[in-house]
Amino acid sequence: MNYIRTGLLLAGLTALFGAVGMMIGGQQGMIIALLFAAAMNVFAYWNSDAMLLRMRSARQVDDKTAPELVAMVRGLARNADLPMPKVYVIENPQPNAFATGRNPENAAVAATTGLLKLLDRNEIAGVMAHELAHVKNRDTLTMTITATIAGAISALANFAMFAGMFGGGRSDNNNPLGGIGMILIAILAPMGAMIVQMAISRTREYEADKIGAEICGHPMWLASALNKLDKGVHAVPNMDAERNPAMAHMYIANPLSGKGVDSLFSTHPNMANRIARLQAMTRQPAATMQRTQVSKDKPSSGPWARKPGRSSAAKPVSPRHRKRPWN
Repeated sequence: MNYIRTGLLLAGLTALFGAVGMMIGGQQGMIIALLFAAAMNVFAYWNSDAMLLRMRSARQVDDKTAPELVAMVRGLARNADLPMPKVYVIENPQPNAFATGRNPENAAVAATTGLLKLLDRNEIAGVMAHELAHVKNRDTLTMTITATIAGAISALANFAMFAGMFGGGRSDNNNPLGGIGMILIAILAPMGAMIVQMAISRTREYEADKIGAEICGHPMWLASALNKLDKGVHAVPNMDAERNPAMAHMYIANPLSGKGVDSLFSTHPNMANRIARLQAMTRQPAATMQRTQVSKDKPSSGPWARKPGRSSAAKPVSPRHRKRPWN
């Protein structure tokens, strides 16, 4: 049912793009807008992952540059029956993460340095499992196409604003609206796009939380991470996301500051509700949840399993000297 709903919402977003084109340029404008939307979807299918990672200045890491993080993702991917995705780190102080790629075979997961510094190892695993759940559900392509179309609607709305302010007084048979109507389009169209983005993201985020908890085997790892992220994203602004808000719904936590219209149309579910759902999962029978058993007695059984022969007794390490997964 969620997939049907997501498909209908994507169709609605494309129809909104065509409607804005029709209001600006009549039937010809609608046809051009729909053709443009189709071209963007094809482009997004093949290039969305590289484009998004390049826009965020993401740096790919491997077993040499970030051995713990890569090993963690590899173990979680194995739990999820997924191919090993590429792993990226983004130099950004705001704690956040996202996944991208047109399919599981061409997927990538990315975490900010802010997230890697703020969360402990279990919480990072919960976040990475959430992102792999998006890959498993093939949400990454849907969310990237949504961002592409929403960004185009915003650009088209800006054009409508310009046309309404400087060309609204002219009578044009191709334009069924006057200057005031064009300005209204410029205001209402992005709001409509944000509403659709919000609906798509909320539909997919709850499902990714659930499957992510199953992948790592511990719902409270993700719940604890979300609690910290909720505070962290409000404390540290993400200027890259602020400059391109159409990509906000791809992150695990809303990266926007919440000022102005963004607070009215949040692209993410309420964090307290997400945490409550994860807490409810802990009351489910253990057999349905524990895909990955990590206990105090067997610390080497997690997705980042300790190599054989290494002592399981870990010496206390102060936070200042603790080795982080990206080191």
